[in-house]
Amino acid sequence: MAHVEVEVTEAAGEVAVQSPRRPSLLASLERVLGLAVEIPAATLVVAEIAILFAGVVARYGLHRPLIWSDELASILFLWLAMLGAAVAFRRSEHMRMTAVVASAGPAMRAYLDLVATAAALAFLALIVWPSWDYAYEESFIITPALQIPNIWRAAALPAGICLMAAFALLRLLRAADVRMVLTAVISVAVVVGLFWLAQPYLRPLGNLNLVIFFVGVAGFCVFAGVPIAFGFGLAIFGYLALTTRTPVMVLIGRMDEGMSHLILLSVPLFVFLGLLIEMTGMARAMVAFLASLLGHVRGGLHYVLVGAMYLVSGISGAKAADMAAVAPVLFPEMKQRGARPGDLVALLAATGAQTETIPPSLVLITIGSVTGVSIAALFTGGLLPGVVLAITLCMLVWWRYRHEDMSHVRRATGGEIGRTFIVALPALALPFVIRYAVVEGIATATEVSTIGIVYGALVGLLVYRRFDWRRLFPMLVETAALSGAILLIIGTATGMAWGLTQSGFSRSLAAAMTGLPGGAATFIAVSILAFTILGSVLEGIPAIVLFGPLLFPIARAVGVHEVHYAMVIILAMGIGLFAPPFGVGYYAACAIGRVDPAEGIRPIWGYLLALLVGLIIVAIFPWISIGFL
Repeated sequence: MAHVEVEVTEAAGEVAVQSPRRPSLLASLERVLGLAVEIPAATLVVAEIAILFAGVVARYGLHRPLIWSDELASILFLWLAMLGAAVAFRRSEHMRMTAVVASAGPAMRAYLDLVATAAALAFLALIVWPSWDYAYEESFIITPALQIPNIWRAAALPAGICLMAAFALLRLLRAADVRMVLTAVISVAVVVGLFWLAQPYLRPLGNLNLVIFFVGVAGFCVFAGVPIAFGFGLAIFGYLALTTRTPVMVLIGRMDEGMSHLILLSVPLFVFLGLLIEMTGMARAMVAFLASLLGHVRGGLHYVLVGAMYLVSGISGAKAADMAAVAPVLFPEMKQRGARPGDLVALLAATGAQTETIPPSLVLITIGSVTGVSIAALFTGGLLPGVVLAITLCMLVWWRYRHEDMSHVRRATGGEIGRTFIVALPALALPFVIRYAVVEGIATATEVSTIGIVYGALVGLLVYRRFDWRRLFPMLVETAALSGAILLIIGTATGMAWGLTQSGFSRSLAAAMTGLPGGAATFIAVSILAFTILGSVLEGIPAIVLFGPLLFPIARAVGVHEVHYAMVIILAMGIGLFAPPFGVGYYAACAIGRVDPAEGIRPIWGYLLALLVGLIIVAIFPWISIGFL
């Protein structure tokens, strides 16, 4: 944390004048507390890999499934998420939008940094007691397999919240300018107090409060540089506490639900797999082969990124995990070739939206389960729309890089391509091994990530003979921190989704769309607009569960084929999910790519426009979705 302190101090244009004892004591305390969190977080990553892989071996190798493995993995996963979020807070790795903050003067930037920390601390202080209440209520529930009280799992929430609050408090105490710290804390306290005093005036406003909190408060926090997860959290907490009679403990339950979805178990494992691929030399071998094929073409590796995301999409079932498996392989080489980090993360986010319909997609499975549409038909219909959007993205890549200077890049010979292919073959086989395991039912989408890790470790040790044991602990800590940052955003966004549902917004939306003039064309156009907006605040699965049963009957009534409608709304949600400033997926892409969100803002709009063009083509020509049914 010393580097943060120096930056803030220099930004304020002042020299820190402190007694030597206080900062050294606080720094020592923070280091000790940080290590006390990092060690169990890293251990939990290893435990998740071991438990899930043991489940695969027992189920498919020994034909004696471990009935307790999924339950234990779920318990440990919530601890991993919360401890990882605490590590990310200490390392200042929670995603935040800094575009506006960066344009301010040095003193104002330093002040806004402190305001961001104070706002995060305020949210944590507001939910710490409800989180303890929630954990206590869970103590009365006995888990079915392990037969233990569920408080062993739920206690992760208050523990993680308290740890993040401790790191926030230490950061404020270590700041050089005490007056600025007090000003920032008082500013946040005043805003919270004003909202609390306005409570009698807010409740009669009804659904206008959705705009005030989910657009106004969340938007203000995002642009003020408050970490995204905490900005979303303040918005939903304010909405529930000040405008409804819902117990705030419900918010903790919704955060728990959002962070505990079983498929999200694959996120930290694929993050670790991406780091493992890079460390063992598999990434270098893979990139060398891909570069030998397309490296001499203008924008060649950008095409590779689009194709790679198409190939691996759906393997893990989570877009964040897909991106985490691809980005570490390609980004280092692309940066060495002069690609701008902002453009890379923008294209990564765009490919995340492009591949939402590629099977085996959990969103497709969810649509089939809640609407009765054939899952086999959805799987068949989802392949070609992804190709159409890939083509529109590649056309933009061609335009942007049509004048790229490639004079320094030599075209590989046939022999060189063959040699790099042989070297890269074990690495290139990995996506196919993973996909084969999913399609053939050898492992679930969650378990398959452990197969990838074991395969990667064996290839690194036996084939490429590169495995740096000294890097293992930092990789595990990095995995926990990145996963915690992503999962906390998903948790607070799930709380916002629940607030939208309880407000009656979903029913009002369905009623309004039923009465639209213009038939199928208008219905699809409005659906695209609505699901693009919904996608920015809802994950795909909650949105489908909420609105699928309402809107698919309307689609049938106006003459829209269900598979076609499914592809249109999935792609629309994908665009919203990865569109800043509210799209959660965009910040996940930035976290995975280790890029400041502000750097990707300008280039991503072009890619989003390309995606929109592809979506319109899919919407206009139903054959793209249903031609092979």
